[in-house]
Amino acid sequence: MEIWINPACSKCRSALTLLDAEGADYTVRRYLEDVPSPEEIRTVLDRLGLEPWDITRTQEAAAKELGLKEWPREAGSRERWIAALSEHPELIQRPVITAEDGTAVVARSEEAVRDALGR
Repeated sequence: MEIWINPACSKCRSALTLLDAEGADYTVRRYLEDVPSPEEIRTVLDRLGLEPWDITRTQEAAAKELGLKEWPREAGSRERWIAALSEHPELIQRPVITAEDGTAVVARSEEAVRDALGR
């Protein structure tokens, strides 16, 4: 299990606290420093069953600068969104946990973290 975190994020810290309390075996990836490649983002999106716009933090300054709210949310624009997430990792919703069964969750709640633990 791997968890993508921003240490400054309270949701990330809460997820780590819960994982530790449950004795989970996991690896931390500080994705702002160890930036995911476009291929890694595609893989996580496949595991999540989501599209890039579904995990984009559209209120971030970079999103506003890029005008992401105006970008089409369709298959033809998917690669453009993925490139933006790789070039601006602060736009990726967090934390993301990749579960042992090959799935992933955006673990913004205790229930989502527990869901990942149960997989």
